[in-house]
Amino acid sequence: MDIDSRLTPNSHATANGTAQGGWLQTIENAVKSIVSIRFSQVSSFDTEHAETSEASGFVVDATQGIILTNRHVACAGPFVGEAVFHDHEEVPVFPIYRDPIHDFGFLKFDPKKVKYMRVQQIELAPQLAKIGLDIKVVGNDAGEKLSILSGQISRLDRNAPDYGELSYNDFNTFYLQAASSTSGGSSGSPVLEIGGRAVALQAGGRTQAATDFFFPLDRVKRCLEMLQADEHVSRGTITTQFLFRPFDECRRLGLQDTTEAMVRSADSTEIGMLVCETVVPKGPAWELLEEGDVLISVDNVIVTKFVPLEAKLDNSVGRKVSIKIERGGEPMEFDITVKDLHSITPDRYVEVGGAKVNNLSYQLARQFCVPVEGVHVCAASGMLKFDNSSSEHGWIVSSVDAKPTPNLDAFIDAIRSVPDRSRVPVTYYSIADVHTVNLTIVSMERHWAGFRMAVRNDKTGLWDYTDLGEPIPPKTIEPSTATFAELDESLGDARNLFKCMVKVSFYMPMRLDGYPRSRKQGAGVIVDAKLGIIVVGRNIVPFSRGDISITFADSLIIPGKVVFLHPTHNITFISYDPALIAETPVVSAVASDAELVQGHKVSFVALNHNYRPVCVETTVTDITSVMIPQNSTPRFRAINFDAITLDTPLAQQCSSGILADGQGRIQGLWLSFLGERNTNNADMEYHMGAKFRIVTPILAKLQERAAQMNRNSPSVDIPPIVIRGLTVEFTPIQMAQARHMGVSDDWMRKVESANPHRRQLFMVRRVEAGGETSKFLKELDLVLSVDGKCVTRIEEVDVGKEWRDEVEIVLLRDKEEMTVRVPTEVLDGEGTTRAVVWAGAMFQEPHRAVLHQSKSLPSRVYVSNRSKGSPAYMYGLGSTQWITHVNGHPTPDLDAFIKAVSTLPADNEYVRVKTVTFDNVPLVLSIKNNVHYFPTVEVVRDKSAGLCGWTQKVIG
Repeated sequence: MDIDSRLTPNSHATANGTAQGGWLQTIENAVKSIVSIRFSQVSSFDTEHAETSEASGFVVDATQGIILTNRHVACAGPFVGEAVFHDHEEVPVFPIYRDPIHDFGFLKFDPKKVKYMRVQQIELAPQLAKIGLDIKVVGNDAGEKLSILSGQISRLDRNAPDYGELSYNDFNTFYLQAASSTSGGSSGSPVLEIGGRAVALQAGGRTQAATDFFFPLDRVKRCLEMLQADEHVSRGTITTQFLFRPFDECRRLGLQDTTEAMVRSADSTEIGMLVCETVVPKGPAWELLEEGDVLISVDNVIVTKFVPLEAKLDNSVGRKVSIKIERGGEPMEFDITVKDLHSITPDRYVEVGGAKVNNLSYQLARQFCVPVEGVHVCAASGMLKFDNSSSEHGWIVSSVDAKPTPNLDAFIDAIRSVPDRSRVPVTYYSIADVHTVNLTIVSMERHWAGFRMAVRNDKTGLWDYTDLGEPIPPKTIEPSTATFAELDESLGDARNLFKCMVKVSFYMPMRLDGYPRSRKQGAGVIVDAKLGIIVVGRNIVPFSRGDISITFADSLIIPGKVVFLHPTHNITFISYDPALIAETPVVSAVASDAELVQGHKVSFVALNHNYRPVCVETTVTDITSVMIPQNSTPRFRAINFDAITLDTPLAQQCSSGILADGQGRIQGLWLSFLGERNTNNADMEYHMGAKFRIVTPILAKLQERAAQMNRNSPSVDIPPIVIRGLTVEFTPIQMAQARHMGVSDDWMRKVESANPHRRQLFMVRRVEAGGETSKFLKELDLVLSVDGKCVTRIEEVDVGKEWRDEVEIVLLRDKEEMTVRVPTEVLDGEGTTRAVVWAGAMFQEPHRAVLHQSKSLPSRVYVSNRSKGSPAYMYGLGSTQWITHVNGHPTPDLDAFIKAVSTLPADNEYVRVKTVTFDNVPLVLSIKNNVHYFPTVEVVRDKSAGLCGWTQKVIG
């Protein structure tokens, strides 16, 4: 019979219209169950790091308030988050279960808090997943609150995707596959069939293709039913990873024809079997099963799929099961005890010395085929930031102070036995390279950060903290004597200069002033051996809060403390107790009377990158005023100095050292200068010299202050050292440029007369915001003279000279010559002395680099840093912002800010924070406070507070 082809499109249109109408109704119902999840993992834990992200989930029990999402959303570690429903109602959520291996977890919310919409639930129907099934993935895709993507299931038996080493990876399960082009944020979305039931859970996809991976819901449904019944979710394992292999691969492994025939006869649709991929050492199947074994049956039931295998293991925890396999064609049978999977999945971690550690997980042990034992450094920072490591991930601590640490309890006992500030050996290795064992000397840090344990509580969703006790007080340092290694006589008098050089290490428990690192080390120079005063680069010691360790003669290590941070130059003065080095033959550096100029021969004496002494005769190639590029996040930057460059490539390999004359007298310092962050996210460092004259004025003041203290009783308060000057950054202007700016011929002749060697003037590049100088000097002012003296050298406007309270400056502004009287300002050497941590962000008075880069001061409360995973990070409070109001209360300074945040409501309440960006754009942020994980803390410099020199208190 002929069929009119014109009827075919109409028939298809009717069918498509029916399907389209069905999907419209399905989507309309489903969106009432789908939520957008904003969340943070507030601390690094196991394979996951502190992060803030967004994802999707959907309600599977509207009565009890249970949401299904991914494991990597529910987080292995501490979780904070909220779910936003389709009508934009927001409710807090917390995890009640995350699977030890598979990528699913459940969050709980209070249904009563959803007031304006009837919450509906989506039924789980894993049995409906079929190849060719039309599906829609509905959720939060790429940050969009609701996105609907279509596809068709193309595979039901895909092995679990691999997301890379040292990260979370699912295994021992099939994944469904489809082409639906989801992206970030769609994790946790339901995969719906046209009837509105979920057949899978969106989990991941390929970035180079439209392929997506969905987690099947068979074991999810079982877990949900147990949670609904308030039962423990049993999970069993024989610590073996299986992969599904087609029959042709199994035959290559030796599978017998009779066995294949048996399996095919049991299920005519079967196309493959499970094969052992990894057998974890010291696990239940260790020395029984081997890689390449083909699984035949469990307890005499043929098993070729993951779901029946897991069902058997989950119901057999603590009991033995009979495992039949074929190995190279030879049948074998073993009785293997099923282990509790939860017992090898960490649910606690320890914080110590700024680092975090947890028991090694089965997740990581399986990836690298190592035993599930050892202490994993999940946050390699603080005292466990290993110096010689190129990676921060995958480190296993095997001993502390020669005490083995096979687990977290042994690690805790080892830490408890070590006095604070003691230097002890720690052995460790990378889980990716178990053949190489490393050793480092760690300074026990129990005085800045706490020593506590966090334990997961699935009833409250919080991780409960337990303090692990007070530290053993530091040991008294006994005086010791060391000798210096003998150097070759060919080095001349320069070899004796190593006796005035020390190695300085600085550990920073808190990154103040926008400084990018937590550790730094370099060479320092003893400038007064009797008083114990050392000058070191400020790039090495940028502020006073931290631990200074000074190494003498490459042998003795004693503590030091900051006595003066130069406000403009790249030097810091630190002190030590000379009695602690006894008769160690250190000497004071002697300054040369000869001025260092271009073309002079100098001895370059330094410590190389291995901190070995190097010395070479070289030539000064140039001495000129330079401007170090500023960073987008302001941090200390040396200004107003002459930089010295040398004619030797060795200089660029050494970060710190000395420039000396032929008699071994110091003419300059070789320093590393912190610069800008480049496009590769690396911090630039510039190695240059600076004249020793920047040291002598401050050293003289320190020596005078020490003499005053000796002359007076301890009860007499000796004022701190201050210097005066103009709070201005100058840049040199060559005379050809100056002439076109309007400098007269008369002034040109004065410049030539004042400096026959270098003809230049100085222009105001930046003026410190909020200071007195800014009221009189403007950017681009060209300074001609100060108090009647023509200015042609940078030291003539440097804060190192003696300044009167007010100076007379002749300047050129917009081609008009004028005379102004400018008050000088007092500059101290204290640096930042106070900071407040709130909502995971650090607030402080704007430091000098901020004042130089900003033209205005919206507030004296400046955000200098923030922690990943914190409320500040989650809700958009970033570095370089100013805080002007908290809940409508003005916060002009830190005192007002502390008063405002100390009276805030309890956790999980939003706080309105009015900010101004560094570019003067006002913003209002809503930040949900969380004092459980991020308490409000104030730190204040207090020189009477022992060696730390700082006090710390929790507010509220």
